[in-house]
Amino acid sequence: QVQLVESGGGLVQAGGSLRLSCAASGRTFNGFVMGWFRQAPGKEREFVARIWWTSGTTSYADSVKGRFTISKDNAKNSLYLQMNSLKPEDTAVYYCAAGSVAWSMDYWGKGTLVTVSS
Repeated sequence: QVQLVESGGGLVQAGGSLRLSCAASGRTFNGFVMGWFRQAPGKEREFVARIWWTSGTTSYADSVKGRFTISKDNAKNSLYLQMNSLKPEDTAVYYCAAGSVAWSMDYWGKGTLVTVSS
C-alpha cells in the first residue's frame, strides 16, 4: 500500500521560509515522477513543482520559480519542497504526489496547510 505523508506546514510571515517534507512508502519509485501541488481556498488544485525520481530533472510553475526548490533523498524515500520568499498568495494546502507519467499522478498525500500572513 503506497503512502505519501506530508509534514512541515504552518503559519509564516510574508518573506519567510518553510520546508515541506513528504515521506513515501509502499513501493519503489524508480522511474516515477514526484511532485508538489497546492490548492488555495476556493481555487482548483495546481501544479507547483516536480522531480523525476531517477534522473533528478526538475520543473516548476512560473509562480514559484526562483523561490521554491524541490529535492529528494532516494535513500530515505523522501521528497522536499524548500519555500523561500513566501507570499500571502502561496497560502494553500500542499500535496505530495507520485505518478508514472508527469501529467497524471497515481498517488496523493492528504496535504499539509501553509498559511502566509501579510
